[in-house]
Amino acid sequence: MSFLMIIVIASINCGASDVVTDLNLITWNPDDTLVSNGDARKVPSINSVSKVLDTLRVFTRRKKNCYSIPVTKGDKVLVRASFYYGNYDGLSNPPEFNLHFDGNFWETVETTMTDVIRYEITYVSKHDFVSVCVAQTRPGQFPFISSLEVRKLDSDMYREVDESRALILLRRVSFGASQGLRYPNDMYDRIWKYPADIVSRVKNSASPVDTTKTPNKPPSGIFDNAMTGVGTTVGLFLGTVNPLDTPIYANMYFSEVTSLGTILKRSFRVYGKNSTAPSDWLPSSTPISPPYGSVIVQSFYNYSVNSMTDIYLGAYDNSDLPPIINAMEVFQISAVLTDGTNTIDVKALSLLQSTFDVLGGWSGDPCLPAPYSWDWLNCSNDATPRVTSLNLASFDLSGSLPDISSMDALLIIDLHNNSLSGAIPSFLGTMPNLQRLNLADNQFSGPLPTSLSTNKKLNLNVNGNPSLCTSGNSCSSTRGKKKSSILPIILGIAIPVFVLFWVAAGVFIVLRKKKRAANINMPATVVTRENGNPYIVQRTSEGLENENAGSPVPQVVVSPQHVA
Repeated sequence: MSFLMIIVIASINCGASDVVTDLNLITWNPDDTLVSNGDARKVPSINSVSKVLDTLRVFTRRKKNCYSIPVTKGDKVLVRASFYYGNYDGLSNPPEFNLHFDGNFWETVETTMTDVIRYEITYVSKHDFVSVCVAQTRPGQFPFISSLEVRKLDSDMYREVDESRALILLRRVSFGASQGLRYPNDMYDRIWKYPADIVSRVKNSASPVDTTKTPNKPPSGIFDNAMTGVGTTVGLFLGTVNPLDTPIYANMYFSEVTSLGTILKRSFRVYGKNSTAPSDWLPSSTPISPPYGSVIVQSFYNYSVNSMTDIYLGAYDNSDLPPIINAMEVFQISAVLTDGTNTIDVKALSLLQSTFDVLGGWSGDPCLPAPYSWDWLNCSNDATPRVTSLNLASFDLSGSLPDISSMDALLIIDLHNNSLSGAIPSFLGTMPNLQRLNLADNQFSGPLPTSLSTNKKLNLNVNGNPSLCTSGNSCSSTRGKKKSSILPIILGIAIPVFVLFWVAAGVFIVLRKKKRAANINMPATVVTRENGNPYIVQRTSEGLENENAGSPVPQVVVSPQHVA
């Protein structure tokens, strides 16, 4: 179990909700902390194959979806992705899609109704993370993933391979085994399959075999048995290699199963038979005579396969015994791996993601492989791409825009219809290649920076920011002057009005008192009508006094008089 702690970086059970431990004592964790997109699904129980492969995560949105797993930069890692369709959606339509790693194309995944499909790759990490992505290639066929594994290998394993390239596994087989072998029998958790058509299996009497000095540190279990041919006149068939654009790298492991003494001899060579020379076996190695009790490894590096090629072991002329083999690994050597998107842009994008949570769901290389950039980016076609546009309209961004001035290859920044606030950053006007900047319909405030207002080559849109002053740097100072100059005017008007109001009120009160006194000393007249004719009616001062006392008021009619 201590070995597992050394070599396991991640065992991810995609779409699962609980931690599970499998029959190989490997602990698998759910993927919900590693990915924010996609839907967890489950294979119908009738199609169940294992606790790990019965769940999956399917992605119905975005061009590509990625898992990013922390590693140590410079580590040699083994990455394995597994896919089991199992008719999880009931459509009986197993999808096809692309698989990427660290911005490089890995493989086209072709799933089936019933098969578990696995892809494995080994390489030296150029970053402090491993990214594995699935990308949709056909309408209506959605990518998914069942499990993802990352293991650490020793740096001296598969050392023939240039560190700028990856090894894509084509086949790994333990020929003498009757069942598959992986951890804990292989401390690096490589999966060694067994062939279904064993010609002849022989047990190794020297088991266990000393493998301490064997290249690539194969597990001792693959040497417990071996596969051997039926005679010296018939080649021992190992498999077929399809034509490849890049060369292959193969390791073959041999150990003699019995002590031959000085009388018997086993000697053979590796041959390739292809369609360009159907009548000839093409020798591909020097004669091999396996040692008893230890191991010899025959490696082929940069072996080109231009046509369908069958691999055989053929007995050498002086051999008394047929060929024998314990195990074999065959890899395709990749093209030179990309360094990824320009690190300056990657750092700035990381700043954007840490500022705006809504952007945190994107991972993997921002631009690669083309054309699978993040949905809100456009990138150049350079070997080391640069980000040329940010298309973040209607992304519900809020708060202040961080300093992304280092992204000096940007041609377009579109941030319209968000809730960005605060002052518009002046660095936007100094970005050397920026041609279009759309900040419309946000909540920016304050003056428009001079770097933008005087930038004649920039197509600028700041409409829909009601608190933004677009008159230049003088905007803030003008506003201040208006506020300071308006105050004396307001005070100059308000104070006299206040004084006049109280003066008028005082005059009104004085006049009212005088009028009341006059009414008391003078008879009052009112107009009344009798039979439609107007009269002048006079009330005496006595009557007023009586009225004030609440008694009837005597009235004296003086004379009829016409009232105009």
